Parts: sequence; structure tokens; C-alpha cells
Amino acid sequence: MWRFDDAHMPGDEPDMESYTNLDEMHETTDEVPLSDVAARVEAPVLDAVQHYLQEIGRVSLLTASEEIELAERMERGDAARERLNNASEELSAQLRRALAADIESGVEARRHLIQANLRLVVSIAKKYVGRGLSLLDLIQEGNIGLMRAVEKFDYHKGNRFSTYATWWIRQAVTRAIAEQGRTIRLPVHMSESVGQVKRVAEKLSQSLERQPTAEEIALALGQPVERIQRVLEAARRPVSLETPVGDEGEHTLGDFLPDEELPHPTEFAAQQMLRHDLATALDHLNERERRIIDLRYGLLDGQRRTLEEVGRVLGMTRERARQIEAEALRRLRQPDVGLHLRDYLE
Repeated sequence: MWRFDDAHMPGDEPDMESYTNLDEMHETTDEVPLSDVAARVEAPVLDAVQHYLQEIGRVSLLTASEEIELAERMERGDAARERLNNASEELSAQLRRALAADIESGVEARRHLIQANLRLVVSIAKKYVGRGLSLLDLIQEGNIGLMRAVEKFDYHKGNRFSTYATWWIRQAVTRAIAEQGRTIRLPVHMSESVGQVKRVAEKLSQSLERQPTAEEIALALGQPVERIQRVLEAARRPVSLETPVGDEGEHTLGDFLPDEELPHPTEFAAQQMLRHDLATALDHLNERERRIIDLRYGLLDGQRRTLEEVGRVLGMTRERARQIEAEALRRLRQPDVGLHLRDYLE
């Protein structure tokens, strides 16, 4: 199965000292008026964002001291998780409970820091309306940048989190716009290849009762795997919702999509937080255990595999794959590992 990689965020850190006036970089987030973009945003989208602002507005903005307090709790939580994972001696039940409490406190602090700065994302995202992405798309990309900022923030340097996060949010938004700008129309011969591959993939899906891999499609067509992978890559290139439709171009592609298909920014942010927390939990597994969980549950490519298939991929018996999976799941059920996933299951 072809892999859908997450968007890669740049690793460069913002040079905070290069700003002569940090206050100029800090966005005002007490109120986020949308009147300045109302004429460029569809009414249903504008209503959705207004409702979203009402929801996130229930979380108060943070003072500098509150930002530090949350960052300290996150730091203690990370340290507690590290202690539990790498303890060379047997820890007492009392100490394990205390460390688990610090971990839970850190997870809640991280969530609070994100929620208190969601208005900052909207205030930045609306400045980029009209550059190829819808306002909701811009907010979603900005939320990714915000969560990246939470992970990278070092309160010891004395900067406000909102100041620091502004750089990461802008970076995520402008990068998404740049990626969208590279969207191109597929040439005729490539469109034909995409159609051929899709037809074969559908037939294989029926016989295999699962999505076929690129290798299986290549074998069925008698073509190199590399070529099939290029065709699949071309097939999933993004198409802007702002693409004109019709002879006069009076409508855009987004006009013909039902509003309920647009992911809500709150739901999108929660999904990204779950992805992060799940990755943190999987870090407790060794390489072989994580590989088996990835394959069994399709965490990397969306394709769930049977134990027989996992065994073939990793060169082991079905029974050995089952044993390793059972041990991995046992680890993930440990209170200190699965604690921060509890909220997603309630």
C-alpha cells in the first residue's frame, strides 16, 4: 500500500533575537473580527468560523505567568514519563502513582496551552485568505503549526509562548499555500494511466478483500513498481477548492461540495492531538513491536494486515507475530503508557 506521509514541518527555529520589537510579532487575540475578510469568504464558511470562535473563546487567554506554569507542568510530565520508561530499579507503587499523576497533569497542560491559543491561529490565518486556500483550510494548517510550537517551546528563554507560536503558525500556513501553488493539471497520458491503475486496483480489492499494494498492482499490470508509485503519487496531488468550474468560471469546485464534508477545525485539532499522543505511546515499544502494531492496524498506510501477512513481511511465523503483538498491546495497556490516551476513549 502506498504511504501517505504527514506534511513535513521545517525544523528551523525562529531567531527570536532578530526581532527588534517582539511586541510587533505578537498577535492580538482578545477578539478576532472577521469583517475584514467577510467579502472574500462564503457565508456558510464564515458562519462556521464564527461558531468556532465562540467555542474556543470560552477558554481564557493566558498571562505570561500562566504560560510558564503550564510549560513547567509539561516539563514535569515529560520527565516523569522518561523516569518510568527508563527506570533501572523497581519503583514503588506510591512513586509510580505520583509519576503517573505528573504525566496526566502534563498532558492536560499541553491541551490547555493549545486551546488557549486557537484564537491566535484564526487571527493569523484570516490574513492569508484569497491566496489559494479556504479560511477553514488555513485554520487547520495553522493549528498544526500551533501544536508544533507547543512541542518546541522553551520557556527558559523568557519569550511569551504566543510570540513564539506566531512564527510556527505563519510558517505552517505559508508553507501550505506554497504547496497548493504547485498544484498542476495532469497531462492526458498520465490521466489515462491513473484510470488504468484505479481500475486494476478496484478488481484486486474485490479479490483480496483489502486495498492492494503498489507491488501487487505492478504485478497485475506487468509494469515496474516505480512507475505505479509515480502514478499513485500523481493521482493524490491536491486540487484547490478555489479551482474555477464552468465556462464562465463563476463557480469554484468548493461550491459543489456539501458543507458537512468540511472538517471542523476543533475536530481537526483533536485528531492531530490524538496522532501526537498515539505516537508518544508507541515510543514505549521496541522497534519490532512498533513495526508489528503499525502493520496490524495500518497506522502508516491505512491498510490493516492479518498475522499471516505480518509474518510474511517480517520473515517470521504467524504465531511469533501474534506473541509479539500480544506483548506490545500489554505494554500499551500499562497505566503510565496509556494514561494520556484515556480522554480519547471516554
